Amino acid sequence: MAVPRNRTSNAKKNSRRSHHAKKPKNLSACAHCGRMRLPHRVCISCGHYDNRAIDAAQS
Repeated sequence: MAVPRNRTSNAKKNSRRSHHAKKPKNLSACAHCGRMRLPHRVCISCGHYDNRAIDAAQS
């Protein structure tokens, strides 16, 4: 079984994890009301998706 010879320094550990930061979510404007929403999801404010009104009972 492999055992590390030396302890990994904080600088080496943190530079390895430099790409683990969260990225901001991509938002798009709703075509019906113009409010920002997540893509490929129903708009929370007006309930439209792909220029159609989505009924809450369908899902």
